Amino acid sequence: MLILVTYDVSTETPEGRRRLRRVAKVCQNYGQRVQKSVFECKVTAATYELLEQSLLDEIDETEDNLRLYRLTEPTERNIKEFGTFKAVDFEAPLVI
Repeated sequence: MLILVTYDVSTETPEGRRRLRRVAKVCQNYGQRVQKSVFECKVTAATYELLEQSLLDEIDETEDNLRLYRLTEPTERNIKEFGTFKAVDFEAPLVI
């Protein structure tokens, strides 16, 4: 399943800035950054649970905002891209 993760972490304190880096790191472990605080993550149901729990472990629910959206299949009918950034096709072979 394709999950869209969005977050807004308060960075008014040094701890908030550390939380922001940790949240971004968790997201990078599961997917690709498509905007500054937006990630697309291709996960299984089990991996989704790990992703959600990892993010909840990092955020401060009294100061931060976290949203997880499941993008329904077929994604090519539900996602439109404009501009210079083109997301990585999770189904295509990865060539370095």
